[in-house]
Amino acid sequence: MQVTSLLSRQDPKPEGCGHDHDHDHDHGHSHEHDHHGHDHEHIPVRLWQTLVGVILVLNSFVVEWLWGKGSPVASLSAMCGTIILGTPIVLTSLKDLRRGILSMNELVSIAVLAAFASGDYQTAGVVAFFMLTGELIETRTAAGARASIESLIKLTPTKARLIQGPTEVEVAAKDLAVGDVVRVRPGDNIPADGVIVNGQGSVNQANITGESLPVDKKTGDDVFAGTQNLTGVLEIRVSRAGQDTTLGKVRNLILAAEKTKLPIMRIIDEYMGFYTPLVLVIGALVWAFTTDLTRVISVLVVSCPCAFILASPSAMVAALSAAARLGILIKNVGDIESAARINAFIFDKTGTLTTGNLTVSRLAPLGGTKPAELLRTAASAEKYSNHPTAKALLQLAGEAKVPLGEPSNFTETAGRGIKATVEGAEILVGRAQWLKDNGLEGDFLKHVDLDETEGFSLVFVARNGQCIGWVGLQDAIRTEARTALQALTEAGVRRIAMVTGDRQPVAARVAREIGCAEVAAECLPQNKVEFVRQVSSRGYRVAVVGDGVNDAPALAAGDIGIAMGAAGSEVAIHSATIALMNNDLRRLPFLVSLSRSTRSVINQNFLAGVFFIIGGLSLAAFGYLSPIIAAIMHNAGSLVVVFNSARLVRQGEELEPFHAAAPAQPGAGSPPPAPAVLAPKTA
Repeated sequence: MQVTSLLSRQDPKPEGCGHDHDHDHDHGHSHEHDHHGHDHEHIPVRLWQTLVGVILVLNSFVVEWLWGKGSPVASLSAMCGTIILGTPIVLTSLKDLRRGILSMNELVSIAVLAAFASGDYQTAGVVAFFMLTGELIETRTAAGARASIESLIKLTPTKARLIQGPTEVEVAAKDLAVGDVVRVRPGDNIPADGVIVNGQGSVNQANITGESLPVDKKTGDDVFAGTQNLTGVLEIRVSRAGQDTTLGKVRNLILAAEKTKLPIMRIIDEYMGFYTPLVLVIGALVWAFTTDLTRVISVLVVSCPCAFILASPSAMVAALSAAARLGILIKNVGDIESAARINAFIFDKTGTLTTGNLTVSRLAPLGGTKPAELLRTAASAEKYSNHPTAKALLQLAGEAKVPLGEPSNFTETAGRGIKATVEGAEILVGRAQWLKDNGLEGDFLKHVDLDETEGFSLVFVARNGQCIGWVGLQDAIRTEARTALQALTEAGVRRIAMVTGDRQPVAARVAREIGCAEVAAECLPQNKVEFVRQVSSRGYRVAVVGDGVNDAPALAAGDIGIAMGAAGSEVAIHSATIALMNNDLRRLPFLVSLSRSTRSVINQNFLAGVFFIIGGLSLAAFGYLSPIIAAIMHNAGSLVVVFNSARLVRQGEELEPFHAAAPAQPGAGSPPPAPAVLAPKTA
C-alpha cells in the first residue's frame, strides 16, 4: 500500500550520529503514506490490532460453520473485526485527501466501505486484513533491505574514553573536539577520525573502505570513525569529529542518494494522481454494465499498483545496499542506471592505476654486498627522513623484517640525499651526483639497467667512501589494475584510455604493464577535459576515474565521475558522482555488473507489476476474481517484486571474504605481523 518511493523514506537518526531529520511522526496511525519513514516501534501496535481484527473475522466463519449462516453472533464478530482492521486504512485515506493526495489508499477504503455497507462484513474484513498484511510484509522487507545500509552508518560508538592527563574520562562521542586524545581498547569501535599517537593494532575498516582483510595500524597512521579495533590498545588524536568524519560523509551520501529518483520513478509519481480517478471510472463502468458490487470491489482491490510502484525503488534500495557494503557510494540513484550504459572508461594514472607512493622495485648490490645488507644500510641511514624514498625503504625493510641500526650525525640535503653514521660507518644515500659531490669516485651509472625516463627513481648507497649498490624505485602499479581492465573489456566496455600529466615514456610503460592500449600523456587538467569531451562526442558513454584532486574537472565532464580513495579525500567526495571508499579497481567491473543487474531486475519487476494489474483487472471485471482472491493476488504481486529485488543485496559477495583477526589475549605481546594484503594508503 505504499504509494511513495521507498528511497524517499528516512528512518529516525541513529544514536550517536549528529544528524537531525525532520519527521512528522503520527503516533495514532502508522499507515500514513507520505515521505516520512515507518518507525519500527509502531509495528507491534499494528500487529496487535491486525491480530485482534483477524481473530474476530475468523470467529465469524467458525460461528457460521457451527450454527449456520445468518447468525447474528457471526455478523457482529465480523463487523467488529472489520472496523478494527479497516479503521487505519480509512483514516489514512482521509488524511491523504485533506492534503490533496490521491493514492491507492482511497481505492482500498472504497472497496472496504462498499463491502461493509452492503452487509458483507466478512469480505470487508478479509480484504482489509490482506491489505494490512501486505503493508506489514512490504515494510519489514524494505526495512531489511535498508538494514545493511543502516548498519554502515550506525557504527560510531556513543561513548569515548577521553584521556585527560593521567586519567581516562568517559564522554559522549558527539562531544569530542579536534585535538582530543582518546583511548580505544581491543574490540571497541573508533569514535572519531584521527591519527594514532601511541600503540599499534589490527583494525577492521571494511565498513569504510570495503577492504576484505584487517589492516595493521601503528603510530602515525590514520584511522576512521566506526571502524573496529581488533587488537592492541590505541591512543588516537582526533582530527575530525561528528559529521565531519569519513563515516559522517558516508551517511550523508547515502541519505542524499535515497532522496533522489530515477526518471521512471518521477514519471510514476507525476501520473499517480490520475491513476486513482481512472480506476474509479473503470469501477463505475463495471457497475454500470453488471450492477455487481462484488466485481466493483474486486476491481478496486486488485488495481492497487503496489507491485508496479515498488518495482524500481525496491531494486534501488537493494543495489545501494550492495554497493555501500563494498565501499561504493552513489550520490544519485540515477547513476546506477547510467553505469549500465557506460562503454568507455578514462583513467587517471597517478593514484588511480598506480598507488601514488614510491615503492622499491630493484635492489642492486655491488662489490659482494648482499641485498639484505644494502637494504639495511640504506633504510637505517634514512630512518629519520620524511622523503618518499625513505618511506619506501623503511616500508620494505619492515615487510622483510630487516633489523635497522640507529643513525647518528644525521643531515639531509633537500632533493639530493642524506648523510648519517650507522654503527660507526659513514653512510651516503642519494643521487649519483650527490655521491660525487661528497668525494666518491667512479662511474656509478654503468651498472644501472633501468631507464629513469620511464618513471624510475635511482638512489645510490655508499659506505665509508665506497659505493655498495643502488636502489630503483617507482610509483607502483596497483596489483589488480590489469585484471580490472581486462574484466571491463570482457563486460563490453569498448574503449579504455589513460590520461596523465606524466611524461610519455612513463605513461607508455604503465599502459604496457596494465594492458591499456590508448594513452594520452603530458596532459594538463584542461587537456583531460578536452579528451573526455572528444570521446563523448563520438557517441561513447564515458566514465572518468581519478583521485578527485587535479582530476576534478575531468570527473565532472564525464557521464559519471568515479573518485578513487575517497576515504580521507575531501575533494574526491565532492567532485565525483560516485565515490570509492578504497582503491580496489575491481569495484569498477562490479559496478557495471551491478548496474546491469539492477536494470534487468527493474524491467522484470515492471513486467510483473503490469501483469498483475492488467490481468487482475480483466479477471475482476469479468467476474472471475472475488474480492478476497483479489487481495491475495495484490499481495502476491508485491512480494514477487520485493523478493526479486532482494536478490541484488547479495551481489559482490565474492569480493569480500572477510577473515577477522582474533582479539589479543590479556597480557599478550605485540600484535601479529601484517597480513599478506596490506591496505593502500589513502590521501
